[in-house]
Amino acid sequence: MQKLNILIWHIHGAYLTAIAQTEHNWFLPTKPGHPEGYAGRGVDSSLPDYVREIPADEIRKLDLDLIIFQTPQNYQTDQYEILSPKQQQLPKIYLEHNTPEPHPTFSRHPVADDPDVFLVHVTHYNRLMWDNGQAPSAVIEHSVAIDPAVRYRGHRAEGIVVVNELQRRGRMAGFDLFEMLRERVPLTVAGMKSAEIGGIGEIHYRYLHERVAEYRFLFSPMRYSSLPLAVIEAMTIGMPIVALATTELPTVIENGVHGFVSGNPDELADRMQWLLDHPDEARCMGDNARELAQSRFGLDRFVRDWNRVMNEVVSATVPTLLRQ
Repeated sequence: MQKLNILIWHIHGAYLTAIAQTEHNWFLPTKPGHPEGYAGRGVDSSLPDYVREIPADEIRKLDLDLIIFQTPQNYQTDQYEILSPKQQQLPKIYLEHNTPEPHPTFSRHPVADDPDVFLVHVTHYNRLMWDNGQAPSAVIEHSVAIDPAVRYRGHRAEGIVVVNELQRRGRMAGFDLFEMLRERVPLTVAGMKSAEIGGIGEIHYRYLHERVAEYRFLFSPMRYSSLPLAVIEAMTIGMPIVALATTELPTVIENGVHGFVSGNPDELADRMQWLLDHPDEARCMGDNARELAQSRFGLDRFVRDWNRVMNEVVSATVPTLLRQ
């Protein structure tokens, strides 16, 4: 397909790295002080060279083909501040990363009344729970663009959680479960502000997975979220997963095959200890997780899905993923 000129805000760095593998001309708006969405490529970026920073006040000069929103602010405020009236009429996609709040069934999506915006969810659970209204919608499941040479080692008899600002995000992110379970089994946490709660601190994305690979398993304490990218990243390097059996995860992790999921914290603690006591079995589960990550969450499939949807949205046809 032809290369498109696409405007997207920098909201989720890991996802941006993955979607940029579609090799279009990507433009990231920037503002002094880097308010949300305007950080550009970020510090020590590993993004491809065709992902370019553009000052927000110069966006109106661009010959764009597609606008991708990711937050209510992008859709409700930012577009009217930085896009020309003509650009505001361009084809648009709203990429929804999150589960609905405050309620998983009575939350109407910000673009629900706008049939001119194509809504892309990252999990089937998200699409099911949001009230999408008139907006045409589809699901493009996650993928990750991480160093393909990184492999699980698991020599450290400890589990790791990878969540930014776990304490601030509280019960939704499972901070209370993390606190409870690390009293029973060796657990640490990586991510923004994790050092404040006894973790190993924030690690640049470029180096994160090499460090994570040392630990015996990844624990996802998220009570209510989309399918965490940290889970897909860990599976991709061949790491077993322990997680709550909530949202999309029960369709991903099969007990005793890729790791363990449960709604019972006591059972999770027992399964964690079992993985610590059985490193060979943990490695086998990690191999299974990697195989699943390659087949279901592979980057080639992700790029094909996104290219198909973007091409069909720009050409004003009904996206294939919606017709399936």
